Amino acid sequence: MDAQIENAVEIAWNPTSDQYLKGQAFDFLNGLRSDPSGWQVCLSLATRTSKPSEVVRHVALEIVNNTIQNQQLDEQKLGFVKDNLLEYLVRVYGGLTPEHEIDPPNLQNKFTQTITLLFIALYAHGWGGFFDDFLGLTRPENGISGGHLAGVVLYLRVLSSIHDEIADVLVNRTPEELKRNNQLKDLIRVRDVQKLATSWQEILSYWRERSDLVLEMCLKVLGRWVSWIDISLIVNEALLNPLFILVGRSGSGTEEGNEDNVRNAAIDTFTEIVGKKMKPAAKLEMIVFLNMASIIAQLSESPPLRSLRNSPNYDTDLADAVAKLVNMTALDIIKILETESIDDNTRNLANEQLQGFFPHILRFFTDEYDEICSDIIPSLTDLLALFRKDAKAKGALAPLYSSMLSPILDAIITKMKYDETSSWSHEDEQTDEAEFQELRKRLQVLQQSVAAVDDSLYTQTISDVVGNTFATLHQRGGQIDWRDLDLALHEMFLFGEMAVKNGGLYNKHRPTSQSAERLAEMMTKMVESGTASFSHPAIQLQYMEICVRYCAFFEVHSRFIPQVLESFIQFVHHDHVRVKLRSWYLFQRFVKHLRSQLGNISQDVIEAINDLLAIKAELPKEDTGGDDNSSEDNDQTVDALFNSQLYLFEAVGCISSTTAVPVEKQVLFANSVSEPLFSDIEKHLGMAKTGDERAVVQIHHDMMALGTLARGFSDWNPGGSTDISAPAQQVSAVFVRVEEAIQVALESLKSSFLIRSAARFAFSRLIGVLGSHILPQLPRWIDGLLSQSSTKDEMATFLRLLQQVVYSFKTEISNILDSLLAPLLQRVFAGLAEPTTGTDDEVQLADLRREYLNFLLVILNNDLGSVLISTAQPANQHIFDTLITTIEHFAKDIKDYPTSRIAFSLFSKMSSQWGGPDIINPLDPSQPPLSKSTSNGTNEAPSVPQTNIALLGFDRFMIERFSAVSWELPTNAAFNVKDAQARQVLGEVAGLQKAIYAKTGKEFLTWLREVWFPGLRMGQDMAEEYLRALEVLDAKEWRQFFLVSGSRSWRITNHDDGAEPKCRLSYKGFEDDESLLFLPLSFNCTFLSHCVEATLPTTTTAAAAAAAAKVIQRSSPSAPITSHPLTLILLSISPFPILPHQPQ
Repeated sequence: MDAQIENAVEIAWNPTSDQYLKGQAFDFLNGLRSDPSGWQVCLSLATRTSKPSEVVRHVALEIVNNTIQNQQLDEQKLGFVKDNLLEYLVRVYGGLTPEHEIDPPNLQNKFTQTITLLFIALYAHGWGGFFDDFLGLTRPENGISGGHLAGVVLYLRVLSSIHDEIADVLVNRTPEELKRNNQLKDLIRVRDVQKLATSWQEILSYWRERSDLVLEMCLKVLGRWVSWIDISLIVNEALLNPLFILVGRSGSGTEEGNEDNVRNAAIDTFTEIVGKKMKPAAKLEMIVFLNMASIIAQLSESPPLRSLRNSPNYDTDLADAVAKLVNMTALDIIKILETESIDDNTRNLANEQLQGFFPHILRFFTDEYDEICSDIIPSLTDLLALFRKDAKAKGALAPLYSSMLSPILDAIITKMKYDETSSWSHEDEQTDEAEFQELRKRLQVLQQSVAAVDDSLYTQTISDVVGNTFATLHQRGGQIDWRDLDLALHEMFLFGEMAVKNGGLYNKHRPTSQSAERLAEMMTKMVESGTASFSHPAIQLQYMEICVRYCAFFEVHSRFIPQVLESFIQFVHHDHVRVKLRSWYLFQRFVKHLRSQLGNISQDVIEAINDLLAIKAELPKEDTGGDDNSSEDNDQTVDALFNSQLYLFEAVGCISSTTAVPVEKQVLFANSVSEPLFSDIEKHLGMAKTGDERAVVQIHHDMMALGTLARGFSDWNPGGSTDISAPAQQVSAVFVRVEEAIQVALESLKSSFLIRSAARFAFSRLIGVLGSHILPQLPRWIDGLLSQSSTKDEMATFLRLLQQVVYSFKTEISNILDSLLAPLLQRVFAGLAEPTTGTDDEVQLADLRREYLNFLLVILNNDLGSVLISTAQPANQHIFDTLITTIEHFAKDIKDYPTSRIAFSLFSKMSSQWGGPDIINPLDPSQPPLSKSTSNGTNEAPSVPQTNIALLGFDRFMIERFSAVSWELPTNAAFNVKDAQARQVLGEVAGLQKAIYAKTGKEFLTWLREVWFPGLRMGQDMAEEYLRALEVLDAKEWRQFFLVSGSRSWRITNHDDGAEPKCRLSYKGFEDDESLLFLPLSFNCTFLSHCVEATLPTTTTAAAAAAAAKVIQRSSPSAPITSHPLTLILLSISPFPILPHQPQ
């Protein structure tokens, strides 16, 4: 057996093995896991004297571990494993084996896992001397604890693994595991923790000059265990003395290069000691006892952190460890101060400690390395929260805290600055830049906290920083470090966010607050100091961002607009690609907001950027396989260049369309931009028809540019505000030519996806400038955009556009929609009928289904339903039955609840519009039904205005088609009533039932009673209860009734086995066959009240169930449904039972 296992492992792990043999080997090893005796063979393989290969032993131990972990061994077998394993460990790790024969680290880890599993299983009962056995491995012949290297290393590995298994708080565990772990920890505290602490002391003392590896492992174990053992076992002179020595040592290690790891581990141990959960007074006493302020001061003054701070040899690992210790200690002191129940002496002592630690907080917060700074941010965040709480409680910040606030703000501002070694936008430093920007976001939160404590201090400090920088810039004629100017602009940008958050920058040309006034002063200084002329790209980008973000400033100070616009004109022509592309977008934002202020300079601005409007399409470059370093702010691909260029076309439209520009000038500007694009389309059209790919891309870009130009000329959005007028008629005439040019290109190249996409883009933007003039051209747009090549996604997108058109022009579109509806829907039907070939196709089909239904719903909601049944267009009538069939199909789709919901909503809307006037008063369904004559107004006007028409025969159509569909989905066995979307469908079904009843009244009730319910084999009592609820409940109550009916806890289904009809019930919470009860059909139970739950256990016989049914029948069936104390469910032979109330 041993040889078989060895052979199987070697084959399975040999990369050159035959795949068939490898499969057999894996099957054999998997079978070994379930073999009752397999673990014994594997244990022997792992521990025998003649050792097999490492991989064989590793797999053998894994099988043993799996067996123990799955609790497949009883106590006797576990004892057998323990004895054999311990015998092996004593032989190998007890000093009887040469050093070179000790197991490698990976096998030691595997043995450690086995030992830990045995500890979990046997420590409480069966292996009480666990720790004694492993301590014995650490003692050589002289008896000194911790004197044998191999045994000590294994001992420390085991302690570390035990902590991870029973005390690691980061691991999610079951309640049973938590209980077991707590019991084990209690046993350790009682039995062995004292001897363990003593062993750590002896190990640290003995190995201090012998092995840094052992020291580091011991320190890590100590740091882990301190969180759940008595702190007095650690905080005592015997153990602290070696700790202090290790913290303060430098270059004393015997293993070169490892002394820093030991020292850092010792510091981390102190961090864990300080972080141990304790009562506030006890924690403060320990901090004072440890003299943490003095320890940190000595570490901060050590050469690695002081003398070498600004040199390449600065010890960042040591700085990181000390920063974490500072942060942990400060957090605990702050937490003590936040405790309201502490006495004055404790609070005063805590404040003294905080004052002593404050310089260390600032020292490491302002460290050059951002990782070290980040270590301190948690404690600084809590400190500022303490300040805010203190200021709010006392009305003013205490003097001690107030003296700390200004240095904190200064330190935050200092860290906001790029350091001296950083360079901007270098490809090799993109990751560093991203990390720095992330740090800035965290620092911004701290600044906001400072402002919340003392807004005046924050305002004055930022004003001084920004003002002094601009003054220096102006005095030195631009000779200033770009990092200083970048800091000022960044702080100004952040300051502005707080200044304008309450009410904007100005109110009636006056600053809304003191902060807004200071921001206006900064804006003035920024423009007047010549910041825009500073040559560094980072400054130019910041300048533009600020001008756009706070452009309300220029509405009041319009004298600066020409100067700023001149700067923007320079930026849009910049040589730096990142500046140029970003400036095109920001330029558009700037002129769009301020276009009413541009006045006579519009023509100059347009002429200045005219050279940038030339479009030169390029084909995308092939992927070179390199790393993708693009980002939103630094994307220089072909698509990014053109997409940014589009902002310039929109900017031209914004500038040209202001009221200050005469209409003749607007026409001139529009023609000056569109004419070259017309010519370009005409030039490339012939080549594009022959398949020239670059020509197709060129025409695509031209069409996109024309559409974007149109968007700039009008702020009017389809379906949006109606108080924004369309452009003048002469301007619209220009865009009629634009529409014609795009349609010609589309008709010639409609097989191209790119051209269709560009045309659809332009169509959506031309609506704003053409208004209703675009309606006569809709058939041409549909013919081009819904070609044979169009994808389902394109159809869905275009249907969304048409919904906007219908909503926006509902009073003018009727005739045109009447003529184009049939060809439009025929193309949609063709798209719906196409087979799907993958997940993406299925997603697109589902989207097309929903948009098709939404389009029909928009038609009905805007009183245009007559086009669906138009007598003027026979084609519309011919497709009506297909239209209804598709809606029925989607309504019954069990796999797509959202589409089903829309379909049922459509049926309700059709019933409302074409079912004639309501003959049931919807405001009070309990009133007698309105007579047909009354509903038609021959005798008495109905209480609710009736505006709907009645289609001949539509009442029967609703009853026989719509109502039938409304039962098919909920009665489907796969219908999941617990799904939230499914419940929405039920709500629509309920609404449809109510709508049909409102239109047809007793005719509908009669059909349900005499035709439909008998077909479902529904019991008479149940049927009458359903009909009574439909008749007397208002819409809200009925919907709740219907929803609860679908939320049944009893599933009732038909059994057609040739015998007497029966209904099957499965009780909630039981899904096995024993829970099934069979009741004869003769017992048509009306109610199951709460008492039946005890009467019908899972073992109830049919006879007992029948007896229970008789008891149930004694419930008053005439009681109003809304007041009946139902807690379970109604019974019926129907597969769709009805529930007035949610079952308990």
